[in-house]
Amino acid sequence: MSIPFSGVLGLSGGLTAAIAKQVKSVNLKPVKRVVFKFDPFHDSVEQTRYFMYYMNTEKVAKTNLQCIVKTQIVCDRSDPSVSFSLASGEEFVFKSANLSVLEMLTLYNKHITQEAISINLRRNYLLLH
Repeated sequence: MSIPFSGVLGLSGGLTAAIAKQVKSVNLKPVKRVVFKFDPFHDSVEQTRYFMYYMNTEKVAKTNLQCIVKTQIVCDRSDPSVSFSLASGEEFVFKSANLSVLEMLTLYNKHITQEAISINLRRNYLLLH
């Protein structure tokens, strides 16, 4: 008697593939303004800067051309943060000192990209009725 195989046949793509998958899902349509605030000499600023890089790629920027992206460089040793102002008036703040770039992208897609999907569903519903 043998034990049936219950695993995957190939290896995962790793961290780079996971980040690329999340970046493909990013949608800036519900966002009016993004502010990256960090101290460049802080110990945990590296992941926030990577997140800023991925949010400023051409493909992501084309999802909302009216979105304003600002960078605030401070010199007070404060923790890095990213704030998103939505068109609906809501404000999301990621305190990114202990978050990786993959975690920030996942949180963005979970909370903010869902807003874009619900806006599209409401718009399509209104067009049909």
